[in-house]
Amino acid sequence: MNPLKPLTLLGGRTRRMIERLGFATRFMLFLLRQSGTSLRRFSLTVREMYFSGVLSLVIISVSALFVGMVLGLQMYETLKRFGSGDGVGTVVALALTRELGPVLAALLFASRAGSAMTAEIGLMKATEQLRAMEMMAVEPVARVVAPRFWAGVLTMPLLASLFNMIGILGGYLIAVPVIGIDAGAFWGQMQANVDWQHDLLNGLIKSTVFGIAVSFIAVFEGYDAHPTAEGVSAATTRTVVTSSLVILMLDFILTAFMFQGNA
Repeated sequence: MNPLKPLTLLGGRTRRMIERLGFATRFMLFLLRQSGTSLRRFSLTVREMYFSGVLSLVIISVSALFVGMVLGLQMYETLKRFGSGDGVGTVVALALTRELGPVLAALLFASRAGSAMTAEIGLMKATEQLRAMEMMAVEPVARVVAPRFWAGVLTMPLLASLFNMIGILGGYLIAVPVIGIDAGAFWGQMQANVDWQHDLLNGLIKSTVFGIAVSFIAVFEGYDAHPTAEGVSAATTRTVVTSSLVILMLDFILTAFMFQGNA
């Protein structure tokens, strides 16, 4: 065995990764240049918002309800050891608005809408629809890619906000009717201890950044997919895996900047 073979393989993979990052950067710049043309026909973006946002409402709503209910149970069991069981509303709201709402909504969005974007664009590439547009002097990035990208960017903060509201409702349903905490104490402590502007604004910023990252990964993987059934399948898998890792990495970075010293 050639002792230099591992280094050769490592060097080859590093070179391919750098080439792909360079191609992704050029694609992002081209996408932004074509966005003006796409946004002038905003009905295309609105239609994609329906597919990526409205059709994701069921999974977002059901997941948020159960996450809120689990948080209500877990937080009450922890807080009552310190005689602070009435503060469950505060903890549930902080956990959802600061962290769980944006992150879980983004992960669900990547799994459902992001993978669908990649599959659609990849299938259009495999069936020569994108090439046919080019032959008719229609730019496929402006007509197909940009509306999906901006639809994801605009939809993600709305889905995260909905996740937060339904999650808090789930915590309320456990804390008040089941455990027996006074409803006034639940809402009153939440209003007194949660900085709505600070926590909600930072949560919305997080979800917007996640929306940009997930939407770009989804459309890039679809546009760069190998035009075969196996290639589209592999691109869809890469979208979910890469988006999940990027969401968690960005969450750590944004949390370090936003909430340092404000806990």
